[in-house]
Amino acid sequence: MEKGEQLENLKTKTILETAIKLVSGQRHTDYGDKVENHKNISSLWSAYLDKTITPHDVAIMMCLLKIARTKLGAVSEDTYVDGSAYMAIAGECKSHEQD
Repeated sequence: MEKGEQLENLKTKTILETAIKLVSGQRHTDYGDKVENHKNISSLWSAYLDKTITPHDVAIMMCLLKIARTKLGAVSEDTYVDGSAYMAIAGECKSHEQD
């Protein structure tokens, strides 16, 4: 299947609905609260890099990883679903920083 054919039937609504189901469904069951998970990741990355990394930074960088994959790898629906989910998580993390 050609790159364009794989993506031909993707619709914004479908991508976003799938992302919502993932972050509030099975992934929440498997990994726990997304904000807490990104806090844990940020603590580990901060320790490793000797630089403060926020949960918001983690989500943004994970989205950037998904974006980078569109340049070199096979493009799939998963890339777009996960990228949109990470941006939504970044927004939620940012709102918790302001609490």
